[in-house]
Parts: sequence; C-alpha cells; structure tokens
Amino acid sequence: MTAVLAQAARLPDAIPANANGEAPLPIVFVGHVDHGKSTLLGRILHDTDSLPDGKLAELRAISAKRGLENEWSFALDALQIERDQGITVDTTQVWFRTRRRTYRAIDAPGHAEFVRNMATGASAAAAAVLVVDAKQGIGEQTRRHAAILDLLGLKRVVVAVNKMDLVDFAQSRFGELVREIGALFDALGGAVAAIVPIAARTGDNIATRSAAMPWYRGATLLDVLDGFDAPKPLSDGPLRLPVQDVYRRGDKRFVVGRIESGRLAVGDGIRIVPGGRLARVAEFHDWNRTTPRTRAEAGESVAIAFDTEVFAERGSWITTPDTSRDAGDVLRVRLLWLGAEALAPGKVLRVALGTGQREAKIERIGQVIEPGHGTAKPGTLGRNGLASVDLKLVAPIAADSFAELPATGRGIVVENGRVVGGFVVERATDAVIAASEKLIFPTDDPIDAAARHRANGHRAGVFWLTGLSGAGKSTLAQAAARRLFERGRQVRILDGDDLRNGLNADLGFAPEDRDENVRRTAHVARLFAQSGFLVIVALISPLRTHRDLARKVVGDDFHEIHIQADIDACRQRDPKGLYARADAGKIGGFTGVSAPYEDPASPDFALDTVALSPAEAVDRLVDFVETHAARAR
Repeated sequence: MTAVLAQAARLPDAIPANANGEAPLPIVFVGHVDHGKSTLLGRILHDTDSLPDGKLAELRAISAKRGLENEWSFALDALQIERDQGITVDTTQVWFRTRRRTYRAIDAPGHAEFVRNMATGASAAAAAVLVVDAKQGIGEQTRRHAAILDLLGLKRVVVAVNKMDLVDFAQSRFGELVREIGALFDALGGAVAAIVPIAARTGDNIATRSAAMPWYRGATLLDVLDGFDAPKPLSDGPLRLPVQDVYRRGDKRFVVGRIESGRLAVGDGIRIVPGGRLARVAEFHDWNRTTPRTRAEAGESVAIAFDTEVFAERGSWITTPDTSRDAGDVLRVRLLWLGAEALAPGKVLRVALGTGQREAKIERIGQVIEPGHGTAKPGTLGRNGLASVDLKLVAPIAADSFAELPATGRGIVVENGRVVGGFVVERATDAVIAASEKLIFPTDDPIDAAARHRANGHRAGVFWLTGLSGAGKSTLAQAAARRLFERGRQVRILDGDDLRNGLNADLGFAPEDRDENVRRTAHVARLFAQSGFLVIVALISPLRTHRDLARKVVGDDFHEIHIQADIDACRQRDPKGLYARADAGKIGGFTGVSAPYEDPASPDFALDTVALSPAEAVDRLVDFVETHAARAR
C-alpha cells in the first residue's frame, strides 16, 4: 500500500501540462463523509489510466488482504489514520488526464471537523465535484460544502449522485435528489452545471455510460468535466498590484509586490489606491537579472520605480489611472466562521485582505446561510457557519467584489494571531458607497407634488400588485395602464420580468437578491411617483417584509394590492410554463412550489382573479386607482 501511495504522489512529475500549454485544471472533490468521494477519485484514476503501471494489481491485492473488493479509495487516502478511520483528514492532490486535458484533483476532507481544510482545498480550485450518496441523500455536510463552494464563487460545479447501485439504479430516486439539489443551489443563488447519476465502485457513468441506467441520457461525469472552459488568464484582467512593501536603494524608492491581475510595462500610467495619486512606471528593478524587465504580468513579483515621488504603503493598490475602484471603510462580506465561540455583533477582529490589514468591528450579521452546530443564538454565527456580515473598518481598505476579481476579493479574519474565518467580498460598491456617503448631497425637486397634480389633473401614487406567478398581475397592469392612459393619465408600469431584463439583471433569486430586487424597484417607483405618475408595479414580492420595505421607501402614496389566485389556478394557467418546470425539478426555490408566498395581512385592496372575469378585475383596479388619483392633495 505504501508503494501505491508513493507512486501516486509522483504522478504530478510524470504528467506534463496539456499539449496546448494550458495548465492542468484544478478541480476539488468534496462531499459528506462516507458518500464515496475518495472512492470516486480512485476510480477516475483507474478509468483514465492514470494509476502507475502495475499498481492496480497491487491495489487489488491490498484490498483483498483487508477483506475488501477493489477499494478504490486506498489510492487517495494518503494517511494511515484515514485508512484506519475511513475518513479523509487533509487535502490530497493527484493528477489525471482525459482526452481533452490534464486535471489537478484536490481530494478535500468531508468530516465536519475539517471544514477549514475543505475550504482551503476548494479555494485553490477552478471547478468542483460535489458527491452525494444516492441512498442517504443530502447531508449536513453536503449543504455546508455547497454553501462553501458558493462562498468561494465556484461556478463550474457538477454534482455526482453516487452509489446508485445501492438504490437499484432507480430513476425515481435520482429524480428526487435532482429536485432537492436544485432547491439547495437555488436557495444559495448558485447553479450546477450538471447532476450525474454514478456508481463509483462499478464505474457507471464515470468514463463510460451505464448499461444499468439506460434512462439517463446526459453526459458521463468525465465528459461534463471536459466540457468546462478553462478560466481566463489573470493577465487579461484589470491591473491589480497590492503593495507588499517599499524599499529604498540609493536615491530611488521601489514599490514591491505581486501582480494579481493584469499587465504593467515601463511608461504605463498608474493610480495608487487609496488616494488617487498618479504616476508612470519609470523602471522595473531586478536584482538577479543583468537586463531588467520592461513589462510584467499577473503572477510575477516586481519592484517598480515611478517617474515622480508618490506615497504608497503596504496594503495600497497599484492600478490603472481610469479605474473606478477606491477604498472604503465598510465591507459587506460572506463570512465562514471557524472560531470556537459564536460570533456576535460588536466583536472586534483583524481583517487581512490582500496585503492590507485593518481592525474591524462586526456591525451586522445578516442572513445565516448555513447554521453551525446549534451553538449560536439568534443574530449570531456559530462555528462552521456562513453568513452575510458587515465589517466596519478603522480605516479604508481597497477591495474588489469576489465575483468580479477573486484574487483581490477575498480575505481572512484573525483573532489573537489565529485565523478564525475566511470571507469573500459580496459587493465592492458597498465599500465605495461607504466612503462616498459623505460626498452625497440630495437635491430638492424644484417642482412640488401639488404643481404636478395641477398640471396632470390627477394625483400620483404607487399601486403595488403582489401575488403568485400566474395570478394575473402583469395582465391586469397592462390593461389598466392602457385604459388610464386613454383617459389622459400619466401612467407607468414596472413589471418584474422587465426589470430583471435590465436594471436588476445582475440579481439572482437568493434571498438577499430578492430583497435587493424589491428595494431597487421601490426606489424607481418612488421616482416616477415624484414625477407625477400613476405607477403600477407587477412584482411577486413574496414576503411581507418585501412589501413593508417598499411601503417604507415609497411613503404615503403606496398601495398594496393583492392579486388573489390559488396555486392550483395559477398552475393550470401557467402562462410562462414555469410551474411545469418547477414541478419537474428544473427550477428550485419557486414561489408557491418550493419557496414561500405570504399573503398580505391587510392589503389596501384585493382582487380575486378566479372569482372575477378579466374585464371585471380590470374595471375594479382602474376604479381603485382613479379614486386615489382624484383625491385632493
């Protein structure tokens, strides 16, 4: 066994990069303990002919000696403790090659006690395989691992539903898990590239299609991996050079650091963040080269002298003169908490982001994405939990959102010299907004509401239609708007689908994105109403908190209108085919099916589109709007 492991460890040197010069694709394998992750990787090594010559027979002999049949996980479990306990403790890396490319596979531990190691392994990956036991289903660690993959911004994720042989290769069981997995990732706001039913022990649907599952018509697991595009080179991204230090050599000062993204050449203009000071690159200094470089790119460490004296320090950024990035003193991050005690607002920690470090206070703990082990009280975050957290820094720090630029959008939190958490920056604009709030001075509207009322001949207002998909919100909004316009009213529709096609196109359907969708829509509705319009909003806005937020933003002229139709009627109408897709498990977190809808407790008006004909419903809606519009201010 030791010899097998030694040979596996030598694989990195034995397998070169891809023929096209592309580096091996790093891919992490994660999953709940005992769901078969290491077995799957061992099987892949075998099926891709990536085990050293002669070692398959040795592996079989060792398995037989232990009374096992082809225990593929022995090829991965590099530590004796893992073989003894049947778990993976630390990350292990092996290489395998398919028809398309070479992969660097990272085997991350699945046990709850080793979340830190799992997150470390996943942070180095460009893609992920999440292994789920077909018989046991989604476990606690499955949910946590999915959340961590989302936290780290991994978009190339495939779920391998393993041990299909233990459920008689049943299509119905696979269908159940597809729906559960879809709902899990929808709740996180992420997506999976594919869900593949496999049996790692027998090799079904790993390298070749399974004869035992003829109902599955999708790609094999390796074909899905080969379908992933390689990440874009970091050198093609925007310039980011976090300053590591500043050295003096003779009468020259050199700023040193590693280029995390982009390129830089002698003569290029640069901007230093924070502060915005401008300069040009005068030279690179290379102590070990007879001819210094004239250009450098992502991944290279450099020492730069500028054409003018500018102040830079550890933690500053070197970027391009036209960058919109600046530093801020508030960060909204998604935090993985690893501390022994629950995290609570008010706690002071040290934040390290890039080369910068700041003291930071926990201002707010938002939605907990994944609870810990029940140790946290409401409003706090337990060990191994994930949450959206606001950090208030003692001084501004530069940051990108992780989604835009991972290298400068993630960091760690430290307490007493020990790492107690990791985070990714959710919104870089939060930092910018926090820094610029002092610079924003809202202006008064030169035309007051009464003047607009007199000019339009009617009062303005926001009529917020809420209800299930298929209840009739958009249909009623359009018909009512046409009739009001024909009567000379200034009217505007804000429809949820239209907004998500433009203003809100960057938002998903995770809870925080739904909140933001409502917030933006409410602000736009208020602006139209302030301009004298009758604004008809057609938005599911499923939670009472959503409508309460909209009412708070709009103010007195807000009217909540419940468009009533029961789920069966909506499912029967299904004008967009969404219910059919949701019922088939193709859409998770769908309001009314797998996500909640809260009826208004006391709406300003209600229309039952099941009891009323379409014409009656339009008449009543128009009458309600007209009654408000005619009211004197």
